[in-house]
Amino acid sequence: VQLQASGGGSVQAGGSLRLSCAASRSMFRDDVMGWYRQAPGNQREFVARFRVDGTTVYADSVQGRFTISRDNAKSTIYLQMNSLKPEDTAVYYCYLYNQRYSWGQGTQVTVSS
Repeated sequence: VQLQASGGGSVQAGGSLRLSCAASRSMFRDDVMGWYRQAPGNQREFVARFRVDGTTVYADSVQGRFTISRDNAKSTIYLQMNSLKPEDTAVYYCYLYNQRYSWGQGTQVTVSS
């Protein structure tokens, strides 16, 4: 499956962005989809995801500020990012796991102080 991420950009601290990730096929019930991010010089880190049962999981660093959502009809997941901080600056990658991982191409988010 191919994933196309979009929605990154540059904002000031306290601002908001919404990322989108569209899959090239319909979503299956046992798909797990979510987001990771990678800042310069750092390892890729988990941000948010859906469990198979549809509930959500967030990294502590984004809990309460980011919201992951999905539109199954559009085979798309979203990441609404509010109250952005400079430390949120990273390339954000969406992924889909179903027996194997598929990754989107990454979208840059830059937050200035």
